[in-house]
Amino acid sequence: MRISVFGLGYVGSVSAACLAARGHQVVGVDVNPAKVEQVSRGQAPVVEERIGELTAEVVASGALRATTDVAEAIASTDLSLICVGTPSAHNGSLSTVYLERVCEQIGTELSTKDSWHTVVLRSTMLPGTCTNLLIPVLEKASGKTAGVGFGVATNPEFLREGSSVKDFFEPSKTVIGEYDSTSADLVATLYQGLPGELFRVPVPVAEMTKYADNAFHGLKIAFANEVGAICHALGVDSHQVMDVFLADRKLNVSPAYLRPGFAFGGSCLPKDLRGLVYAARTADVSVPLLSHVLPANDEHLRRAFNLVAATGLRRVGLFGLSFKPGTDDLRESPLVELAERLLGKGYELRIYDANVTLSRLLGANREYVESRLPHLAELLTNSVDEVLDHAQVCVVGCADDAVLSALERAGDRTVIDLIRLPDAGARRAEPGYVGLGW
Repeated sequence: MRISVFGLGYVGSVSAACLAARGHQVVGVDVNPAKVEQVSRGQAPVVEERIGELTAEVVASGALRATTDVAEAIASTDLSLICVGTPSAHNGSLSTVYLERVCEQIGTELSTKDSWHTVVLRSTMLPGTCTNLLIPVLEKASGKTAGVGFGVATNPEFLREGSSVKDFFEPSKTVIGEYDSTSADLVATLYQGLPGELFRVPVPVAEMTKYADNAFHGLKIAFANEVGAICHALGVDSHQVMDVFLADRKLNVSPAYLRPGFAFGGSCLPKDLRGLVYAARTADVSVPLLSHVLPANDEHLRRAFNLVAATGLRRVGLFGLSFKPGTDDLRESPLVELAERLLGKGYELRIYDANVTLSRLLGANREYVESRLPHLAELLTNSVDEVLDHAQVCVVGCADDAVLSALERAGDRTVIDLIRLPDAGARRAEPGYVGLGW
C-alpha cells in the first residue's frame, strides 16, 4: 500500500519504518524540517532499540521517504496514519489542536482528490473525539462525507517506548475502530500475518482501549510501589513478597509493571490518567482510586527526594534522566522532576544518561526539558566517571553497563537505588546502600 504517516515522533517514526519494512511505500510527514531531514538521511529522529538500523535500511531501499509537503503526501498515497501528539493541560484536559490542524490540512487536499483515501487516527484521544470533532473537521475541509467520499478508522497504538519496534512486529493485540468497513479492511491488511488477536470495534471503543490499558498500567505501578514502601519500612524484601503475589496467574493478572521501582512517567501514562480522570469529573462520575494514582506516584517521587535529603550531603550524581531505559524521551520523566527538585533545594547536581544528548532532542521532547531544566547543558555529561567523581551521593535511575561499572568504584559513597540494581540483594548489607522500596 501507499501510506503517509503524519507526525514523526516516537509513534510515527516507528510506525513509518516498520510499515516500510513490511513492504509498503511510506511517506513520513512532519512540520519540523529537522526531523524530515534526519529521516531523509536514513537517520531515526528518536532513540529506540532497532529503529536506527531499520530506518537506514528502508530509506536506502526507497520504501520510506519524508517531506513537509502535505499536498504531495496526500496526492501520492492512499491511506494516511495520523500520529501527532495530544498533550494535556494542567487540569488534565486533552489538547486536540495538532489533530485538528492535520485533519484540516488533509481534508483540504481531499477536496480535489478523486480517488478513495482513508484517514486513520492513531493518536491517543478520548472517546468521541474522532466522531464528534475530527470527522466534522475533515468533512468541512473536504466538502465530502466520511464513509462515502473518504474513509475513516482509528487504530490506537500499544507501543512501549524502548521496545516499540519489537511491539510493532509482535503485538499482543491489534485494535481497529471501524467507521466504515472499507477502511477497516484496509487497516487490517497493514497487520496481516502479525501475532495477537485482531479487534474490529466501534470507534469510541477503540479510542477508550488505550486509556483502559494505560490507566491500569499506572495503577499497577503505583500499587507495587506502595507495597514496596510499606515492606521497606517493615524490613521486608518487597520483591520476595511480589514473587509470591505474582505466582497466582489465575487472579493476580500479569506480572508486567508489578515490580516495586521508581515513579512512572513518560508521554502516555500521566497524560492519559489525567485525561481519564478529567473526563470522569466532567461527566460527574466519582473515580477516587484513579484520581489518586498520580498523587500516589508523586508521593513515591517525594520518597526518593527525602532519601537524598536524609544523607545531609550536597553533591549528587544522577545516573539516568529519561523516563525509562532504552529511550531518550524526557517528557514527564520522574528523573527530570527529581533533578528539578534537587536543583530547587540547592543541591550540586551532575547527570549522566547514555541515551540523552541535548543536540539530538527535538520537538515536544526538547521543549519539555527546556521548560523544566533550562540549564541541562551545564548539568549533563557523557562521562560516567565525571559524574561519579563529583558525587557524594549516587542516585541510580538506570542500569546500563557503564553505570554498573562506575558503581563498582563508588567506594564509601551513598548509593540510592531507584530501580533495584541486579546485585541489590548483596548490596543491602552495605552501609552506604539505600533501596527505594526494598
